[in-house]
This record gives sequence, structure tokens and C-alpha cells, in this order.
Amino acid sequence: MSSDPVLAVDVGTTSTKAVLFTTTGAVLGEGDRGYALAEPEPGAAVQDPETVWEAVGDAVRDAVGAAGGRRPQVVAFSAAMHGLLGVDDAGDPVGPLLTWADSRAGDVAGDLRRRDDALALHRRTGTPIHSMSPLVKLAWLRRERPSLHAAPARWSGIKEFVVGRAGGRRAADASCASGTGLMDLERRCWDDEALDLAGLTADRLDPIVDTTAVVGKLSAAAAREWDLPSGTPLVAGAGDGPLANLGLGAVRPGVLACSIGTSGALRLAVDRPGIDPRGRLFCYELTRDRWVVGGAVTNGGVVLDWASETFGADPDTLLTEAAATPPGADGLLAIPHLLAERAPRWDGGLGGTFLNLQRAHGRGHLTRALLEGVCLQLRLVLDSVRDAGMAVGEIRATGGFARSDFWRQLLADVLGMPVGYAEGHQGSAYGAALLGMQAVGLLEDTPDALADAADHVTIAETLEPGPSAAGHTRRRDLVERVHDQLAEVVGELRS
Repeated sequence: MSSDPVLAVDVGTTSTKAVLFTTTGAVLGEGDRGYALAEPEPGAAVQDPETVWEAVGDAVRDAVGAAGGRRPQVVAFSAAMHGLLGVDDAGDPVGPLLTWADSRAGDVAGDLRRRDDALALHRRTGTPIHSMSPLVKLAWLRRERPSLHAAPARWSGIKEFVVGRAGGRRAADASCASGTGLMDLERRCWDDEALDLAGLTADRLDPIVDTTAVVGKLSAAAAREWDLPSGTPLVAGAGDGPLANLGLGAVRPGVLACSIGTSGALRLAVDRPGIDPRGRLFCYELTRDRWVVGGAVTNGGVVLDWASETFGADPDTLLTEAAATPPGADGLLAIPHLLAERAPRWDGGLGGTFLNLQRAHGRGHLTRALLEGVCLQLRLVLDSVRDAGMAVGEIRATGGFARSDFWRQLLADVLGMPVGYAEGHQGSAYGAALLGMQAVGLLEDTPDALADAADHVTIAETLEPGPSAAGHTRRRDLVERVHDQLAEVVGELRS
């Protein structure tokens, strides 16, 4: 077994992280480079793919430098799911990346959800019908901006663009493909009905490959940019959500992974594709032998970012003020839907709302209510997982939020269960590294080998729910009632 490390490149919504791991999972070096999420018109949430490409190179060089110049034996990739990018025949972008947060297709999503076959489509593809979905975005482009729909030679995602420019062949890993709304989960191919709704033929999408597929070798040009040896194998990797489960060791039955970055999610690993009959949950592939079932919330860390910009204070100050505010924010309840919300309702029409706002409420109250609102939305997802008949015996969490002691405890309080936190915050990156190890033979090519390797993840701390947990359960019920009662009013405001 080679002693050379493994490099994971995790292309996120607002930053790219590169991490060099030893084959035993120790971190040798990491780099992190951010970029802006542009909003050129109402509902838009796009990125410049060339800026992302530059950030990837910067992050990789930083990681290699931090590791004392050690070079990896393989590079594996992770990426935020549901992005849509049009490219030309050479693989170069012909426009911006439409991220999962782009909500301009909301009306089209509503039309598709009202179809008689909507739930059947969800069950086949595993992807809820929502503006986040590339299927829905393509249907929107076809209806509203046909010239943009027709312009690209093919449609892809940000990870496929990065891997292709680095030297990889055309390929869509089955994990990210399963989050497009265009892939039949059981047949592992592009779905004919979904393609018809999107206005595409299969040749305008990349061929689907396993998440452990070696899809090429690092080109000489990319090697110079990344300061790595040319010819280094490139592994397709997977979506950041499923990889967070793997990187947290949450691939055994009953172990739920929670992640809160820009957005948030709860996911449970299963050994065959399974969909909630009521359509509240997604199902995405991790490997040929494992899938994850759960729900994503659009509004995670982005809520704290908004508060920082709006209140004119840095996030750490706001977290300190929120921590000093009593649980329940002195009667203030927030529905933090700043971006079109997803699980468990998958109806992005309800915007953000403060209820019972009074003169006595200050910045700390508003911030605490917003963060409680994020966790309460995740509680609704947890309850949906249980309602679908899946047992949850343990919760493990990862993401940028875990750097805040206050937010870590708040999550346990609101979910009403103990929450374990792994050492470090490299969940998705470590998951990608494990896929890379399996791809080049450092792990056996069996499901148990991946699970056994993931079992080595160390849970450094487990937080028990505090005395405020019962109050949060009551507020969870209020949130569900508010969703129902405000939907009609908000619809009038938007019309």
C-alpha cells in the first residue's frame, strides 16, 4: 500500500475545500477558498464557473503547501448537488451555474407538482419536484428562455465541469445524477419521461458512471495550475450530501447524518432505493449498494449570513448575542425561509416571517429565533423520516455550524436527541477520499469495506438535549401550523 496521501476536492455552494488525507484518515493539509453567490435578478442564485475553477486551484495549492508539498496518489471529488451548467462541445461554460438555491423555476415546479403523475416521477427519480431540481430548471428554461435552453451542446454540473477541465472524460456520477430529477434510480439511466419534461435527449447529458469510477488522469495543464503531478488518477466522487454520511461514519442502519452549511439536511443510509410514499423525502445514490434517504432545508448558514449583512454585525457577535437570549427568544418565532424552502413540504412559496415581534425584541432575539427556526425545520424532516417507517437510533452532525458551541447545543435541544460531533469538519471531503481509496485499490471493492473504513470516524463529543427541549417540541408544532395558515396569505402577496 502506497504511503502517498489522498486528495479530496469538495466544491461547495460558496467555497471549495481541498483536503489531503492519509490512508488512515488523518488530515495532512487543507485549503479553503470562497466565492460569491450572485443574485442578478429576483430569485437568481448563480455562480461564475471560471471563478469556481480558480478557487479549486487555489484551494488545492493551499492544501499541498500546508502538507509540506506532499503529493496525492489520487484525487476524488465532492460537490453541492442540483447545480445546472450548460457547456459547449469542448466542455467550456456557455453561461453561469444555476445553483440549487436558484428559485426562478418556482412557478414551473408548482405546475409540475399538480400533474397526476408527479408523485410517480418523484418515486422513480428520488428527487422532489422543486425549483432546486435541474429537471425543473430545464423545464423553466425551455418555457421562459428557450434560446438559453437550446444554446449548450450539453447540460452538466459544476463537478463535471471541474473534473472535465482537470483531464477527466465526460461523466456524470450516479450520486449527483440521482439528484437531477432526470435519473431512474432502479434502472440507473436517464428517465425518458423526465427527459421529455426537460426538453432534452439523453445525448445532451453526460453518461452515468459509478461514484468510484476513475474518469481520467490529471492533464499537464491542470497539473501546472494545481501544483500536482500530471497523470494523477481522477475519481468521479459523489454529491456532498451522501458523502457527508460516509465521511461521518453514518452508513450503518439507524445512524442519521445532519449537516448544516449554507443549507442543511438530514440523511439516513439504506441498502436499497426507498421513497417516502407521501413524497416528503429524497433518495440519492451513494454507491451501487447504498443510498441515502432524507430531506434538505434550503435555509441553513445562509440565514446567519443574511443576519450579519442586515444587522451590521459579524456572525460571531450575533451568535454570542443569540446565546445570551433565553430559549424561545422571549416569544419570538421565525420562519427563516429567506430562500425557497425544501423539505418536508417542497413548496418554495412561503417566505420568511417573524411572528410576535415586539418592541422589546433586539438583535439577539431575532438571531436566536432565526437559528431556532433552522433547527425546527430540520426537526420537521426528522419527524418525516420517522413517519416513513425508518428508525433513527443515533444522530451525527457536521458542517460549518459546528464551530459554534451555542449552535451545536441548540441542534440537540431542538431535535430532542443526543447529537454526536466528529473530530474536524471534513465530512463530505473525507467521504470523497474514501471513494478515492476504493477506486485505486486502497480499500476492497465491497460495501462492507467502505462502511468499515467509515467506522473509524471518531465522535469527539456527544451533546444531550437540555431542559429547553420540551419547549422546542411545542414550537415545532406551531411551525407546522404556521406553514399551513400563512401559505395562502403569502401567495396573495406574491401575486
